[in-house]
Amino acid sequence: FKYRKGQNGLIPEWLQGTLIRNGPGLFSLGETRYNHWFDGMALLHSFTIKKGEVTYRSKYLQGDTYNSNMQANRIVVSEMGTMAYPDPCKNIFSKVITFLSHTIPDFTDNCANNIIKYGNDYHATSETNYIRKIDPMTLETQDKVDYLKYLPVNIVASHTHYDKEGNSYSMGTCIAEKGKTKYTLFKVPGGNGSPPLKSAEVVCTVPCRSLLTPSYYHSFGMTDNYFVFIEQPLKLDVLKMATAYLRRVSWASCMKFHPEDSTLIHLIDRKTKKEVGIKFYTGAMAVYHQVNAFEDDGHVVFDVICYDDNSLYEMFYLDKLKEQMGANTMYCKPKCKRFVLPLSDMGETGEDLVKLKYTTASAVKEKEGKVLCQGEVLCDGVELPRINYNFNGKKYRFSYMCCVDISPVATKIVKFDAETKQKIEWSGGDGFASEPVFIPRPDAVDEDDGVVLTCIINAKPAQGGFLLVLDGKSFKEVARACIDVDFHMDMHGYFIPDSS
Repeated sequence: FKYRKGQNGLIPEWLQGTLIRNGPGLFSLGETRYNHWFDGMALLHSFTIKKGEVTYRSKYLQGDTYNSNMQANRIVVSEMGTMAYPDPCKNIFSKVITFLSHTIPDFTDNCANNIIKYGNDYHATSETNYIRKIDPMTLETQDKVDYLKYLPVNIVASHTHYDKEGNSYSMGTCIAEKGKTKYTLFKVPGGNGSPPLKSAEVVCTVPCRSLLTPSYYHSFGMTDNYFVFIEQPLKLDVLKMATAYLRRVSWASCMKFHPEDSTLIHLIDRKTKKEVGIKFYTGAMAVYHQVNAFEDDGHVVFDVICYDDNSLYEMFYLDKLKEQMGANTMYCKPKCKRFVLPLSDMGETGEDLVKLKYTTASAVKEKEGKVLCQGEVLCDGVELPRINYNFNGKKYRFSYMCCVDISPVATKIVKFDAETKQKIEWSGGDGFASEPVFIPRPDAVDEDDGVVLTCIINAKPAQGGFLLVLDGKSFKEVARACIDVDFHMDMHGYFIPDSS
């Protein structure tokens, strides 16, 4: 690991803890290379902030996938966008074994998307049934955890919610078990249980609208009394996935966006553990990240980043990513939309049931318990949203996001005020910016009283990157810790405050 090279400005004394970030960092082994950026081998890195100083560490996640690939010096474990085939020199027996293992795939443990907490344990996660426990201080790779040992979930979203008691809430898909495919929301209690998933309990299940084409999802919403789940028309074709290896195509090619389908919005009551009786729906859209959800005067409001199609995944194929770095490519930029779900459908058919004055979002009553929701566009060209998590599930104003108005790779970050619709931007010139993480000041009263941390990757190689500290209110630079190492572009991060 590297120590800081230099520092400009003063890091606030109260800011003590470790920011761990995760993302793909290795894209070729021997003569083989990954097709898609999301497929790369997971590279963890962390910034430990103590008494105004920053220590940097980085380490590959050394799971079974990493070790198998390294040992063979080629890609031998398939990822979503890259199917691995045996060395042509291998004998026919090993080729048959490889084929069988792909028909009912045992997924990768290359967990390169996020860091989540269950109990007192921290895990690197992607979206398969495997996560890897890590040491949050040294970044050492620890136990391989298989969700299927504890819960009937083949795929698990990589974003988790947490309540004030330290419990975690996650969501996974159970595919074709006893002739049913369903989405399962589960709770992992906080505290010392080992392993934490041993105490996991199913909160509720939502039946999938089609047995063999479950919806893909990356996150969900949570308020004090409800969960919000978007069943979108971006679907995985299970049968095509089973034959993908034989057809010499990737699993990603079995994920299709269906613009002719609607998007179902499931509202689940946390007390009854059942869906509310109203069938909310909207037009076709693709959503990866929700910003926040909250209750207000008989409505659930939830804000999401949405796309008109699934072209975002296509843009991260490595060949396309190189093209974009220097070009004005055609790009379907995302919109931050606010949807409002009325908790009562009392009213006339054709009536807009939304009674909140501060939003133009509508929810029009139709026949047979259906309600058609239209979102209000709050702003556009933003992604990777973070908020002051103390306001998660509560009425809030501020979100911190990457500006992706020209390309999905951000050079600016923005503070957005959902009340006034005002944006304040910070631009790093030539650098690329990672997801901004808001850290509240201890005992703060104001929602935006704190700092925002983001990694800036220098576009000029060999110049090193820096950890940027911005003031949460003014969005002005407070400090930067320059590290004499080239950062990799990453996905998501988790800040662990120093308990002392």
